[in-house]
Amino acid sequence: MKIAERYSHLNGYEFLIVHKPDIWNEIVTVIESIDVDSCKTKISTEKTMKGKLLYSPIDLNKAFRNELHKHNWQESRVNYWVTKEEKLIRKTLSLPYEMQKQEIESHGQIAI
Repeated sequence: MKIAERYSHLNGYEFLIVHKPDIWNEIVTVIESIDVDSCKTKISTEKTMKGKLLYSPIDLNKAFRNELHKHNWQESRVNYWVTKEEKLIRKTLSLPYEMQKQEIESHGQIAI
């Protein structure tokens, strides 16, 4: 796979190339190692493309996961509740997940 376009969310690309160039190089290595042809396994059921072979998002995600694991990358998830009020979000982030919703609602806000 090759990088054809790049969108730098919140200047993430610039941050990586300046402050973490080794990580950026590792990301590029992973992307370039993906065999996209092996991920072209989905058969379209759309009316205008019926029967056409497409890239499978499931297979692409699996290929990325496998390559990232080879570089000792691991998935990390954090569950949290948010609301429209930024200060309240910052206050509740340090609370246990179960208490976050309760704290947000106690301030008359909707927990999302």
